Amino acid sequence: MTGTVYLVGAGPGAPDLLTLRAARLLGDADIVFHDALVHPETIALAARAEKIAVGKRCGRLSTAQQFINKRLVDSAHKHRIVVRLKGGDPMLFGRAQEELSALEAAGIQCEVVPGVTAALAAAAAVRTSLTQRGSARSVAFATPRVGAGENTSAWADGLKAADAGAIYMGVGEAANIAATLIDAGKPRTLPVAIVENASLPDQCIRYTTLAALPQLAAASIKGPALMLIGSQFAPRDTLADDRTPDARVERCRDFARSAAG
Repeated sequence: MTGTVYLVGAGPGAPDLLTLRAARLLGDADIVFHDALVHPETIALAARAEKIAVGKRCGRLSTAQQFINKRLVDSAHKHRIVVRLKGGDPMLFGRAQEELSALEAAGIQCEVVPGVTAALAAAAAVRTSLTQRGSARSVAFATPRVGAGENTSAWADGLKAADAGAIYMGVGEAANIAATLIDAGKPRTLPVAIVENASLPDQCIRYTTLAALPQLAAASIKGPALMLIGSQFAPRDTLADDRTPDARVERCRDFARSAAG
């Protein structure tokens, strides 16, 4: 008998956004392969499990996907419950299909446990709905990061037609994002909200426009961030905006104080 491999969504960052099913599986797990950005308190829920970091970070040494696939298959022959813990939701930019295909080809039973994806946490942070009746009926989820041999601009096809967009892993490609969408007909003044460290105490929200996006991203974004693009993401009076650098910093501090309290 082989074990079962569970692809589990760890959510956007905050440990208390983990699903009940995910928490139960972590507590029962024999071995956990976790991403780099999963919160330590979430990993700690796997108290009895062997824990192996297999995260991928842009610009840093990462574990090869084929090696991860093999480790999952091998572990299922040794353990009853194997958890592959992924940031956000496994089925959105999490390479889940590659792992599922490898497990299915090896005859390993596998299940997927959804998690809260970063776009939803970012929308909650800015208190602005991704969809709005009468003005935003379509949302595109995209990432400009492409693999070898892939079309470097195909990622933007969905965003061109959508009313709103959520861009993952895009800070390092801010100049390309802005140029590609403006060339596709998006207005230079289109609002952009950047949510850094969504759902965590050091969360920071910055507002800008498509034209000014490269300068802001290059100057101030250090942690993992998600970009929300659409007319509804213009700063409102009830939220701090980026009219001055101090306003941006104060908004970050306010969130940290409220989370700590």
